[in-house]
Amino acid sequence: QLETLEQEEQERLELGEHPVDRRTHVSRHRHGMTVTKILQEGEAEPQCWSFSYSQAKLRGLLLEGASLLLLRVLACRQTVPPSLIFPAIDIQGHLCTSSY
Repeated sequence: QLETLEQEEQERLELGEHPVDRRTHVSRHRHGMTVTKILQEGEAEPQCWSFSYSQAKLRGLLLEGASLLLLRVLACRQTVPPSLIFPAIDIQGHLCTSSY
């Protein structure tokens, strides 16, 4: 019954005088989950996107932290069950699938 309640992810790329910051915040609420993406390139104003998903669409959701934990368990067991597929959230914040 492991469940992600909140997750924060930050990435910073420094390409000379043009740094790029990407942040993703995922939080669970009563009706589902909200994903907020923030992108800032150099000195430009940050761009922000937000997506909300219902509980029904998120059933079995596997976020990055849970995925790492699952990979460790599979490595310890040295086996991957066939057709192991979970809903996931891609880099843009949209729902996709993750298969092993």
